[in-house]
Amino acid sequence: KALFAGNMDVDGSNLLSLDDIAYLLCRGGWPAALGLPSEVALSQAVDYYDGVVNSDINRADGIEKNPERVKKLMQSYARNLGSQTSNLTIAGDISADDGTVKTYINALKRIFVVEEMAAWNPNLRSKSAIRTAETRYFVDPSIAVASLGAGPEDLMNDLATFGLFFETMCIRDLRVYADSLGGTVYHYRDNTNLECDAVIHLRNGSYGLIEIKLGGDDLINEGAKNLRKLKDRIDTTKMKEASFLMVLTAVGRYAYSRDDGVLVVPLGCLRN
Repeated sequence: KALFAGNMDVDGSNLLSLDDIAYLLCRGGWPAALGLPSEVALSQAVDYYDGVVNSDINRADGIEKNPERVKKLMQSYARNLGSQTSNLTIAGDISADDGTVKTYINALKRIFVVEEMAAWNPNLRSKSAIRTAETRYFVDPSIAVASLGAGPEDLMNDLATFGLFFETMCIRDLRVYADSLGGTVYHYRDNTNLECDAVIHLRNGSYGLIEIKLGGDDLINEGAKNLRKLKDRIDTTKMKEASFLMVLTAVGRYAYSRDDGVLVVPLGCLRN
């Protein structure tokens, strides 16, 4: 809220280590898991996943579904987080037809297991064509981890996968914060492959551009470069300038503002 009001004073401190992020990602945001011993807390998402596979998904539309196929679908979905992978591609991945995949995913949407992200369609100075496919996300990253039978140590040993799940964690939190402001979170991608992981758009036309990176100077610089490039493409004669540009990271002790005005903010600072 402060950022949208023009307060760029980001000087918060982050108390979460990468190990902490890995644990919180696997534990998820389930209220019943808060305050429980770690092993018990981690089992909450696994129990939820089992419930979805074996019964909950059937209650969404009254259609009995094959639990093994549900498992394969959720595993494929987990491997394609943050992408615009088509139903047809997922169907090939799990050896099912496109109609079955559509039915299963619609059922998962109805019981709030998945929540896909719509594409943002700003006015551009250039003639770039904006991709309109929705982006795949679970409502909570712990469901993805449970789908793949992984845990915190697995993520620490596979930073590429960790990064994908961390993005889902960030999107979950940003959606909560945006919703409290009456805003919506979108994804941007155009035909030049310029992307922006998250665009928080408020009803008054204000918006903030956010890139999500696990950490490291090279990735942060890459994210900042993408944000500035997208900012320059937006036609500000037809819409407002971005309220802020932010690289959201997993690591780092403090939030700070770069010389180019891009904010670098560890996720733990937003959670304080």
